[in-house]
Amino acid sequence: MSALELPALEVPDLSVEATCHGEVVELRLSGTADMRVSEALERVLSRVHEEAQRSEVKQVRVDLRALEFMNSSCLKSFVTWIGNARDVSEKHRYSIHFISRSEILWQRRSLHALRCFAVDLISVEC
Repeated sequence: MSALELPALEVPDLSVEATCHGEVVELRLSGTADMRVSEALERVLSRVHEEAQRSEVKQVRVDLRALEFMNSSCLKSFVTWIGNARDVSEKHRYSIHFISRSEILWQRRSLHALRCFAVDLISVEC
């Protein structure tokens, strides 16, 4: 896992793995992200933000293809993270690229809304 200091998150029903490939961090989420895991997810995203700045990462890729469901509490964690990423100085700013499955309706709708929150920072791949 390169110089990135991010432990994997394994809680009931949700797994988050992080790896670093040069200037790109990859997060892979799988399972279900509901209210029971929202605090843990928020901590992970906060840690990703800290490490991305420390390591001067240029992009964080978030792979949601194996994530079956995300409720509003977890979606709010992403909004907070995106807001934090948007508010940093140019030197430490990084883009966020979501990878999704177009056939999963909640992913299409939610990622569209997240992208509207920070158009200059977020891209979505279906």
